[in-house]
Amino acid sequence: MLAKTNLKYESQKLAINYFTVAVVLFGAQLLMGLIAAAQYLFPSFLYGVFDFNISRMVHINAMVVWMLYAMIGSVYYLLPEESGKEVVGLKFGKIAFWVLTLAVTVVVLVYIFVQIGPADMKTIWFINEGREYIEAPRWADIGIVAVVLVFYYNVFATYQKGKKTGILNVLVADLFALAGLYLCGMFFTDNVSIDQYWWWWVIHLWVEATWEVFVGAIAGFALIKIINAKREIVEMWLWIEVLMLFGSGIMGLGHHYFWIGTPEYWWEIGALFSSLEPVPLVAMFVHVLYDWGREKGHSDAKGEKSPLRNSPAMAWLALNAIGNFLGAGIWGFFHTLPQVNIYTHGTQFTAAHGHLAFFGAYATILTGMIYIAIQGLVGIERVKMTTKTKLSIAFISLGVLGMTVALTIAGYEQTLVERADLGGGWDAYFIAQNLPWYVQAQGWRFAMGVVTFIGYILLVWDMLTINKAQKEGV
Repeated sequence: MLAKTNLKYESQKLAINYFTVAVVLFGAQLLMGLIAAAQYLFPSFLYGVFDFNISRMVHINAMVVWMLYAMIGSVYYLLPEESGKEVVGLKFGKIAFWVLTLAVTVVVLVYIFVQIGPADMKTIWFINEGREYIEAPRWADIGIVAVVLVFYYNVFATYQKGKKTGILNVLVADLFALAGLYLCGMFFTDNVSIDQYWWWWVIHLWVEATWEVFVGAIAGFALIKIINAKREIVEMWLWIEVLMLFGSGIMGLGHHYFWIGTPEYWWEIGALFSSLEPVPLVAMFVHVLYDWGREKGHSDAKGEKSPLRNSPAMAWLALNAIGNFLGAGIWGFFHTLPQVNIYTHGTQFTAAHGHLAFFGAYATILTGMIYIAIQGLVGIERVKMTTKTKLSIAFISLGVLGMTVALTIAGYEQTLVERADLGGGWDAYFIAQNLPWYVQAQGWRFAMGVVTFIGYILLVWDMLTINKAQKEGV
C-alpha cells in the first residue's frame, strides 16, 4: 500500500499502518456486536461455542483498541506538520506498532478460542484478568504500557525539538494523562468499593477527560487543515475544553460513585459536571464554521473563499459535533441524575448512551482523520464526497441512531417493569426481558446493526476507491 506514496514524512506512513489496523478492528467490533445482538434474540445461538459474554467482550475491546490505534495514527500524522520536524525515534515507533499488533492478535485469539480458565494467577497472566471492559491478560497490560511509553517518547522528543503550537501543548499534556490513567486498572485491592473506584478511573475518566481533550485537539488540527480555520479561535476553544473537561471529567465521574458506597454528595456533583463535557467541542465547531462563512479573510491564491479541501472529512467532523452533543450530552444526561439513575442503572439505557456517545464523540472524528490521511497518501489537492461517501455516512448514522432509539425503548421498558414495578429482583430481570417491548426493541437493534455494518462496507469501499473516483469525477 505504501510502495508509492505522496506523504512527506515517514511518521505519516506509520500513521497509515495504524489507520489500516483501526479500520479492520472497526469491522471486527461491528461483527461481534451483530453476534451479541443476535444472542439477545436467540439465547441458544452459538451457546457453548461462542457465548454471549465472549462476543460482548470482544465487541467492546475491539472498539476501544481500534480507537486507540486511530488516535495514535492521528498523532503520528499531525505531529510532523504541527512541529515542522520528523518524529524523533521513529524506528522505535515502528517496532512498537508491530509489537502492539502482534499482542492484540494473540489476545483476540485467546479470547475466542481459549476464553476462560481456572481462578488462579495463570489465568490472570495469560487468559483474562476478569475485570469488565479491561479483560486483557496481565502480560498484554504490561506490553500496552511499554508501547505507549515508546509512543509518548516519540511525541515528547519531537515536541521538544520542533514548534510548540497550542494544539501540541494540549496533546503532550493530554497524552501523559491518558497513559497514566491506564495504570489505575493494573492493580487490585481487597476492598470492592476501592477496587471499583480505581476501575472507574480507567473505564470512564479515561474517556470523559483524556479522550475528549484528545479529540478536541484532533478536531482543531482537522479544521485548520480542511477549511484553513483561524488557529487562534481553534486553540482558544481547545484551552476552554481543557479547563472544562479535565474538571468536568473528574467531577462528572461522581455519578458512578453512588453504586460503590461513597457519600451522597457525589450524586449531584457527578450529574451536573458530566453534562458539561460536550459543550466546548461543539462550541469550537460552531464558532469556526461561523467565522469561516462570515469573514473575507479565508481566501485562496485567487482571492476566493477557501473551498472545502476534504468534504468527506468535514462531513464526519460535522457529525462529530452533532453526535457528541446527542450521545455524550443528551443521552448521557438522560440517566445520570441520581433520582433517575437509581432505576435506570444497568439497563439498556446505559447501552443506548454508550453506542451513541462513542460513535458521536470518537468514531466520527477518527474516521475524518483517516480521510485526511488518505488525501495525503494519494496526493489529492481537494477531496469531494462520492456516492459511496454519502451512502456510508447515511447508513452508519442511521444504523447507530436506530440502535440508540431501540435500546432506549428497551431500557424504558426495563425501568418501568423490572425496576419500578417488580422491584429489580432476579425474577423481574427475566420477566422484563421477555415482554413484547423489550423483544421488539432488541429486534430493531439487530436490524439497525445490520444497517450499520452495510455502512461500514460502503465506508471501506469508499476509502479504497476514493482516489480513482476523484479522477473519474464520480
